[in-house]
Order: sequence, then structure tokens, then C-alpha cells
Amino acid sequence: MHSDVVEIAVGPALVRPHADEERVLRRLRLVEGPTGLGDPDAGDVIAVVDVETTGFDPEEDAVIELAIRRLRHDADGVVTRIGRLWSWREDPGRPIPPEVARLTGLTDEDVRNRSIDTAFATGLLADARFILAHNAAFDLRFVERRLPGLRAPGWACSMSEVDWPGHGFDGRKLGHLISQCGWFHDAHSAGADVDAVVALMRHGLPDGRPALAHLLESASEDVWRVRAIGARISLKDALKRRGYRWDPEGRVWHRTVADRDREAERAWLAERIYHQDVNPFGAEAEWDRLAWGRRHA
Repeated sequence: MHSDVVEIAVGPALVRPHADEERVLRRLRLVEGPTGLGDPDAGDVIAVVDVETTGFDPEEDAVIELAIRRLRHDADGVVTRIGRLWSWREDPGRPIPPEVARLTGLTDEDVRNRSIDTAFATGLLADARFILAHNAAFDLRFVERRLPGLRAPGWACSMSEVDWPGHGFDGRKLGHLISQCGWFHDAHSAGADVDAVVALMRHGLPDGRPALAHLLESASEDVWRVRAIGARISLKDALKRRGYRWDPEGRVWHRTVADRDREAERAWLAERIYHQDVNPFGAEAEWDRLAWGRRHA
């Protein structure tokens, strides 16, 4: 006899778990075409991208998989049409590192003699309102190097430009976000990760609006990159907790701050990093305004 209830053995007895102690995950599947919400032929087009690479350095490493899916949305951030998935694999001209093969599932044979359609991929991206990626700072550098003719309309980041923790999510990693929405997918496949981002953008947040609406608001705001010049080494843990990252080339801690949060950040720096009792040398932070669409460059 079959049952929908899973029985878990605990000692000599069988315990039936409570419903609130279980979570069901379903495979993420997108349906292409009109979503049934709004006018599928009106609004703006954005292009969602993801890349798999041989490493983290765009100067030394290569793209081995590129995926793009275009979608259309209305002024309220509602996705009205989902385009087809375009995906290419590319031979990097050298063996794929073992750790990359384990992570992506791609082997040397999978990419042998294969290449990205440069002109077509560039066209898919060039006329979109903007390009969207999860951790755009990573994808941007590889995509723009691999597609040198691309005059990118601007980039947005689904990882950093939605306040996921503020909406009740545990962190910002794509796999964690998808899981909390009730799905699972083939992580570290460029096509599957693109679909995961599209699904996240359609997901309704507690205020009833889709995540894309929040991203559109955040992406259009003025943003500042603040560098904590002269911060003492002993303060690195405080800076990390605040969201600062270490730039080994510039040898400085930095983070990006929305314009609305600039004064609060300035006050925090004055109290915690540059107060005379902490830093008697009179240093101060440097602030640079980041143009829309290039804040992740």
C-alpha cells in the first residue's frame, strides 16, 4: 500500500512528521510566451544572462557557457512575456580545470570545437533596456570581454539590487533564494541559472509586488561607491559586518551605498572608523557617484 505520508524511523518507533516540519521543492520550469499578465507586446525588454567560466579572472580565464533569455515587463515590474532560451558552449582552447568540471558538469568533450555565435548573442543584448545577472559584477566582465562589440545598455544585479534579507530571505545566493521560493534547479548550468533569475523576478514579495518591481526601483537610484581610505587593520571585522569588501589591488575596503543611505553611512564611518579615538590620523572616506547601469563595472 502506498501513502503520501513519509514515516521516519526514530528508535524503535515510527514518527509521522508535522506538516510545518516539511518543505516540498518542485523542479523549476518556465513556460515561454505570454504570461497572461498584462500586454505581452508592450513595455520594456530586458535580457537575463549567465556565464560559466574556467575561473574568476576575465583577463586569464574564458567563458565556456553563455545563456540569454529575454523577457518583457510592464511599468509595475510584472513580467508579461518570456522569450526563448539561447545557450552556447565554447571551447576555451585548454582543458577545463577539474574543480570547474565538477561544479558545472561540463567536460572538455562537451565544449570541444564549439563556439558562441558572437554576432547573434551581441544582438540579443544590445537592444534590451538593460542586462540582468545574479552577481552582475562577475558576469559583466566576462560578457563584455567575450562580446567586444557590445555597447551594453546598462547592467542590473538581481543579487544586490533587491533587499532579499529585508523581505525575509536567508541571504542572497541564487540557490538559497530559489529554495525558499519552493523550487530547485540545476545550479551552475548557465541556462538553469538564467531561468532561476527570471523566476525570482516574477516571485511576489510580502508587499504583494514582484521582485522585479523592487529591482527596477533600486537600479534607477543614484548609488555611491565609498572607500574607507586609511581604515585601520583592526577595524576589518567591523567593516566586513557592515558589508565592505577588500579590494586587493587598491588595498582599500569599499562598498556601494544608495543615495538615500549616504548620510547614514557617513555618520557610521565618522563614529566607527574615523573618530579621533579610533583613527587619530585625520583620514576620511572617498565617495564616487556611480552612473546608472555601470555601478557593477
